[in-house]
Amino acid sequence: MPRLFVSWIILVVTLVGAGAVAGAFDPRAYSGNKQTARCKAVRRSPPPSKDVDIKIRYVDIKPRKNLESATTILMVHGWPSLWSTWSKQIEEFENDYRLIIPNLRGFGDSTHTGDVRSSGTMGDMVNDLVCVLNNAGVRQAVCLGHDWGSGVCYEAVRARPDVFIGVIGAAIPYVSAAGPFLPIKALVPRLPKLAYQLFFDGSVEDAAAELDADVKRTMRAALRTVDSPPPKSFLTSNKTFLGAWEGVEIPPVPFFSPVEEEYYVEEMRRQGFKHTLHFYTSENRYHSWAFAHGQGNHTLRQPALAVYPTKVSN
Repeated sequence: MPRLFVSWIILVVTLVGAGAVAGAFDPRAYSGNKQTARCKAVRRSPPPSKDVDIKIRYVDIKPRKNLESATTILMVHGWPSLWSTWSKQIEEFENDYRLIIPNLRGFGDSTHTGDVRSSGTMGDMVNDLVCVLNNAGVRQAVCLGHDWGSGVCYEAVRARPDVFIGVIGAAIPYVSAAGPFLPIKALVPRLPKLAYQLFFDGSVEDAAAELDADVKRTMRAALRTVDSPPPKSFLTSNKTFLGAWEGVEIPPVPFFSPVEEEYYVEEMRRQGFKHTLHFYTSENRYHSWAFAHGQGNHTLRQPALAVYPTKVSN
């Protein structure tokens, strides 16, 4: 465990530096590492089915030495990212750790149940991660998440401490389900930049159509840094995601190479954004809360590291 803590300190430096000048990372160079886990999933509607097969695609990178003793890090992306968004961490750790890096259900080449509103809970995605680890022959792993991926990892270590031996959450804190369920609309008056989530929840079809119309523009709008920030009104509308960028030419993602941008656009055009919006629906959020609240074990007992920004854009 001490070696793991030292590595996490290195990871902080790597994450903080992820917005620096983009390197020559080429996701296609890892095509030979791509694997497919066939996982059982639940479709709650419509029509309900407790036995739906989905395919979770993941990259499996094995260290060049000490494979048997190497710690496995499961890297879980957020929205609207893909496995390849972990490029800086992959380059930092691929020689020393086993890296398992999935596309979450509905993203890129990973399939979904067909029910975006109620069959994409945190528990559903934890089951997907366990399925991926089983497919890879991995018994235990550290869960590293960013954005919504942090929430998935927190639920993973809470619900499956037998599988997940530690957690690293970047950008998003752990919020337990001990208290009452709070819909997003109750938070927007205090946190106005959550208003876009009301758009994603209330108008999934309209939101998907807006996001799909120009995948590159959507990607560039969402993935900014404090040195290349979005407009101040970005994310504050409950009727549009991209409206704040109207009439504005959006510069490239600061931490992507042109090759990474091209790969991202190609992958997200496979299925579009609709079945990535499960994070935002009221049904999935409520089901996620109800499951964890009902279990009652809200303390994460594994070693945990939280990585937060020290600077934010206005």
